[in-house]
Amino acid sequence: MSIERLQSHYGFTRMPFGKDLAPGMLHAHGAHAEAVARIQWCISEQAIGVISGECGAGKTVAARAAVASLDASRHTIIYLGTPGVGLRGIYGLIITTLGGTPRFHHAALIPQAQEMLAAEQAERSKHVVLIIDEAHLLDTESLEGIRCLSNMGMDQSAPFCLLLLGQPTLRRRLRTGTFTALDQRIAVRYAIGGLDAKETTSYVQHHLALAGRSDTLFSDDAISLIHTTSRGLPRLINNLAVASSRVPHEVGAREARNRP
Repeated sequence: MSIERLQSHYGFTRMPFGKDLAPGMLHAHGAHAEAVARIQWCISEQAIGVISGECGAGKTVAARAAVASLDASRHTIIYLGTPGVGLRGIYGLIITTLGGTPRFHHAALIPQAQEMLAAEQAERSKHVVLIIDEAHLLDTESLEGIRCLSNMGMDQSAPFCLLLLGQPTLRRRLRTGTFTALDQRIAVRYAIGGLDAKETTSYVQHHLALAGRSDTLFSDDAISLIHTTSRGLPRLINNLAVASSRVPHEVGAREARNRP
């Protein structure tokens, strides 16, 4: 069934559980609001923050909501969604985003990135926010390289904010002795949990209202099943809600085709 037919069948003005929501349209449940507030604090203090949670918990969504309120004339956002590029890729992204050309020799990239980060603040009065998503996939060399960037002021505050977003394994890795130097520099740690049953109900109703439905489309039993199956993780709630809304229409269509 096409999206257009689904929208027409339920009277949606838009798909209710899509990804294309503006930050102001997001559901502000407890864990999301906490994550946004802590990210905003990290940005204001130019500190290092680690936001962890299961896949689909809303880490990236919280980061997007936090940076949406920033003054673009005073902040430079650098987002890396594929940490598999390695340390050279991370430094290269920083340098090119700040208007430079990465030097050829690997050893020269660290001071070049440090110089450009410092210049962005000192010369342009802009605060850099470096967001590394899926940070649990970072290899040891990359994590150590990130520590070197944060250690550019003789143990003073670095001229940028670093946010590491990742699954729970990231939190556990940083606690090992291998990354003690980086771990000690982390100012904020927050683990995003799933929504509780009441929040799941509110979340579903909120998204339906955004799509033009003020009534209850799902029964209490259906929402309870969605909550239990999804464990309150927003992405899974979205997927299950969409799947549930497709079933009645598709069953009805089959029955209509089978009528004599």
